Amino acid sequence: MALILCIETGTDVCSVGLARDGELLSLRESDEGRDHARKVGVFVDELLREMELAPDELDAVAVGKGPGSYTGLRIGVSFAKGLCYGLQKPLVAVGSLDALVEVAREDYEAGILQVDEWDRAVLCPMVDARRMEVYAQLFDAEGRPLSEVSAEVVDADSFAACRSAGRPFVIFGNGARKCADVLPDATLVSVTPSARGLARLAQQALDEGRTEDIAYFEPFYLKDFVVTTSKKRLF
Repeated sequence: MALILCIETGTDVCSVGLARDGELLSLRESDEGRDHARKVGVFVDELLREMELAPDELDAVAVGKGPGSYTGLRIGVSFAKGLCYGLQKPLVAVGSLDALVEVAREDYEAGILQVDEWDRAVLCPMVDARRMEVYAQLFDAEGRPLSEVSAEVVDADSFAACRSAGRPFVIFGNGARKCADVLPDATLVSVTPSARGLARLAQQALDEGRTEDIAYFEPFYLKDFVVTTSKKRLF
């Protein structure tokens, strides 16, 4: 088993955790704006000092690979790759929606979430992609994927097959609240992206030898980054 540094920066939340054998040891998080480039290194340093660990005692670094914010993902992945390169440690990438489901499952088991018929539920984590678009994927209550990751423009017909199957349809993540009125039969719960969702999945990936090529690994953006022209007159 292993000591893994976990980094999740794909949304407004900057989250860094330390996990041993898939169990979270300590966590640092902030949702105070998009200041990830400054905070991620500070959080890593604080965690290592708190646990009285040297960086080379890490066995691996895990990072949320997306989909999510283009800039946020770049910051987290670049930091993780640099750390792995300098320490000669393996890099593990975890899907950000998979990690969000892990957080939801942990919160339910801890009694934080109250959802009727949880065992039959279809879980739909949503990461905001602006306007009425979200990055989403469907999972069962055990965290097993029921669909591929997709970019969805949410309307009244979205996810119709799952919503009509008689199972609770549970939505969460930073893209879910704006969809609640459009999907009135969905159950909206509060679940925040966090590095703690990476801990078990990263350990499993490391045990199975699913690591990334540090030189060539890129975040999973799902959509191309589009540069827009500002409407403000600068001169």
